[in-house]
Amino acid sequence: MHSNYQTIKVELKNHLATISLNRPKVKNAINRTMAKELKQAFDRLSDDSNVNVIILTGEGDSFCSGQDLNEFPDFNDISLAEVLQERYNPLVMSMHNCAKIIIGKINGIATGAGLSLALACDFTVAIESASFAVSFVNIGLVPDCGLSYHLPRLVGRAKAFELSTLGFKFSAQDAHNIGMINMMVEHENILHRKVNELAERYAAGPTQTLGMIKQLLNRSFGYSLDKMLEKEASCQEKAGKTADFKEGIFAFREKRKTEFTGK
Repeated sequence: MHSNYQTIKVELKNHLATISLNRPKVKNAINRTMAKELKQAFDRLSDDSNVNVIILTGEGDSFCSGQDLNEFPDFNDISLAEVLQERYNPLVMSMHNCAKIIIGKINGIATGAGLSLALACDFTVAIESASFAVSFVNIGLVPDCGLSYHLPRLVGRAKAFELSTLGFKFSAQDAHNIGMINMMVEHENILHRKVNELAERYAAGPTQTLGMIKQLLNRSFGYSLDKMLEKEASCQEKAGKTADFKEGIFAFREKRKTEFTGK
């Protein structure tokens, strides 16, 4: 599927799409091409009716080491703001607005912009050997790619400040303990199995409703209570008109397992 990509792989199987960052020789560091291709992939998969869930992971033993600094021999010749506005900000917004659940399968190191990508996922599962770092401060930069938005919402302002200003490496166990990731597993085979089980569960669910739940929660920090009540009512009206809602009611009354179709 979409085999013309240079820096990522996209595979579709049983309504599950897997995007793999595919620059393992540089720990899947992000360059201009990768950022562009990732945005294209998320946009296409969001609109693809054959896709119910998206898994984001890395090839090799790394998830993503962040921006490929070797791409810029002389930083005096570039505008970092333009790099963010051209490459990363559109990508993060595509993930944020994606109609499908995105599961981060964190198979190794996730630092800098790589950590930002992991936190932009809706559900994250990491292998125990993975490591994390909000490493921007170590080279004199501020967090970007949405990290200053997502991290405080996951771990609280105090812990986000600590991680962002000290820039130290921390383990998957630490990440799980502070609520930065949803789940940690011990081995690679378990990581693969757990992520697939989770993806299949979401794929078999009421996918339109799941997409609306995602958008409600994404907006909840930016709106007042009365505005969120309006958003809930609007989404509930849409959910109530789906075939999945009717199936849910019939299954409840008939005391049987639901068979959602995503319609």
